[in-house]
Amino acid sequence: MKNWKLGLKMGLAAALLTSTAMAADLPLKEMEGYADREHYLPGEVNQDGALEALQNATGLEATKYTGTQDKPLQIALIYPSADVSDFWARNYLALTKRLDQLGIEYETREFASRQVEHSLQATYAAQVDQDADLYDFVIFGPSELATQADNIDKLAQNPDLTTFVWAFHTPLKYLKQQPAAWFDFSSAYGAIKICDYMVERLGTDVTYAMNRGIPGITDNQRSGDFKDCVQEKANWNVVYEHYGEYQREGGFEGTQLILQAYPEAKVIHNANTAMSMGSVEAQLAVGKEKEIFSTGWGGTGLELDAIRRGELDATPMRMGDDVGAATAEAIKAHLEGREAELPLVFLGRITVAHDQMSVEEIDALEKEAFRFSGIGALER
Repeated sequence: MKNWKLGLKMGLAAALLTSTAMAADLPLKEMEGYADREHYLPGEVNQDGALEALQNATGLEATKYTGTQDKPLQIALIYPSADVSDFWARNYLALTKRLDQLGIEYETREFASRQVEHSLQATYAAQVDQDADLYDFVIFGPSELATQADNIDKLAQNPDLTTFVWAFHTPLKYLKQQPAAWFDFSSAYGAIKICDYMVERLGTDVTYAMNRGIPGITDNQRSGDFKDCVQEKANWNVVYEHYGEYQREGGFEGTQLILQAYPEAKVIHNANTAMSMGSVEAQLAVGKEKEIFSTGWGGTGLELDAIRRGELDATPMRMGDDVGAATAEAIKAHLEGREAELPLVFLGRITVAHDQMSVEEIDALEKEAFRFSGIGALER
């Protein structure tokens, strides 16, 4: 490609037309409960084989990009990377290292916030939208999907940007323009995985409590689907649900209240890393960590270290670097004019890591999950 920049812009225009057509044609098929949801399921918007093809490319050795670039790609990242979870930092590393392997030149600019700083994210989105001529791609990790829907819509409609969404896999039906792709791990699938594991291990009629996140799609799946699953499969009884806003302080305060007011609860289900770390701290402070079965969410380095120390019992573990690596592969596909081959929704793999695993088993899972970002907790 003699004029890479012109070629990219032409590709972006074609992608926009393709995405517009997709938006008009969605869903490709309807699945159970379609009429009752404000979002699409991955199976309703992905063409057959597209997800598997991208998962396969992500897991294989990199195949170099053979085009030419007049200058590095400009990539903006707007995400709540100032929070405790290392999901964002790890996938940034996976993205950049995979781009390096692919031989794609790039420069990044990060717009960091905490997950509760919705207004700050909106300001960042407006800034990137206004300065769209400075960027080729924008990766948006919303603080909460519905709260940031207008900003996603605005970025996706900008013809000078290719917009990817991280950490959500539920495209909203009411968006005027779908982003080019969504990259995530299925919180609903993770909820069922940890539910099945805990029911098999702990049995029926268990009394438990929950540290939930922020009301919205993610918590409805991580907490709500877990709640429905354990009730239906094993008649578990939830005595208290605390909304900790995905913050360490929220997990700490919620667990303090649970330990004091609901001593009959012998399981605490946490909806993210930050709250699970706060929950562990509250238990350690009163010597209750061996009496409570505690879950995390995501299998981050902090959670795996807590499992090794015997402070956390189980977590639905994402093969964490899949999101960043798949995004790099998607960027390559756009540069090569193959964006029509991509799934609208990419999903990474999830398994359950737990305290009954050997150190070697946990180490092997961690090595695979963090093959780009490195094993062990990241320094922050």
